[in-house]
Amino acid sequence: MNKKPRIKDNNLLLDALIWVIMIFVLVACVVPFLYIIAMSFSSSRAILNNRVSLWPVEFSTEAYRQVFAYPNFFNAYGNTLFYTFFGTLIALCMMLVFAYPLSKTRLKGQGIVMKLVVFSMFFGGGLVPNYLLISSLRMTGTVFAILLPFAINQFNLIILINFIRSIPEELEEAARIDGMNYFGILVRIIVPLSTAALATVGLYTAVFFWNDWFYSLIYLRSTQYPVMLLLRNIVNGTTMVGEAGGVGEKAFIAIAIKSAVIITSTLPIILLYPFLQKYFVKGMLIGAVKG
Repeated sequence: MNKKPRIKDNNLLLDALIWVIMIFVLVACVVPFLYIIAMSFSSSRAILNNRVSLWPVEFSTEAYRQVFAYPNFFNAYGNTLFYTFFGTLIALCMMLVFAYPLSKTRLKGQGIVMKLVVFSMFFGGGLVPNYLLISSLRMTGTVFAILLPFAINQFNLIILINFIRSIPEELEEAARIDGMNYFGILVRIIVPLSTAALATVGLYTAVFFWNDWFYSLIYLRSTQYPVMLLLRNIVNGTTMVGEAGGVGEKAFIAIAIKSAVIITSTLPIILLYPFLQKYFVKGMLIGAVKG
């Protein structure tokens, strides 16, 4: 009879510890973001006098005006939206078609292909062989150099495979008895039941295409640059302006512009997360634990 209150007290202590840790993590993530927002909307004089903390001082949108006035800024934003949307769409289609047969352990060669998938996750050819391959396929300077080579991610593929394995086989057997082929099963049964996993994998893939700038710098022309690469060039340019300006006003204008660049580049993809949050946790748990 004396053990039950002790167990309850232990649970309360554990819950309190978890809350403390989560609050600490939340503060550690939110406070720097609020500081960057405040810097981006503050005047250079307020930054120069070190008066900015978590709230804008002498509210100013000059930093954003300079970022938006940068040549080809909106064209680069359109390129990023194109790469993110179609890259995610192509990746989901290819990984779904690849994951469905690999989820069937009864298929001959399934184990060998899975070993190759895991092996390729840890070992790759490197940058130079990849460039030579894409160049030999004549994809350099085209959008396909970004959309196709990065369509299948091994980690995301394994999440989809494990999720599809968790779907009862009886559903597919009933569909086959009714005369449905495997493609029909994939489209009409597997895809609707895999919403959580597809949302999780889609979010990962969209974040990759949104944040990519390195491969775009290698494979694309300047008119095809995404916004991340353009903003990187802005940051490099403001860095040189700041260094040339020493500790004067130009250096602090450069700090405000960098802050505006960070907000401009990260806020849209952050706003996407709340719409997928209810699928995200379920997809991660089922895709990673089961199977």
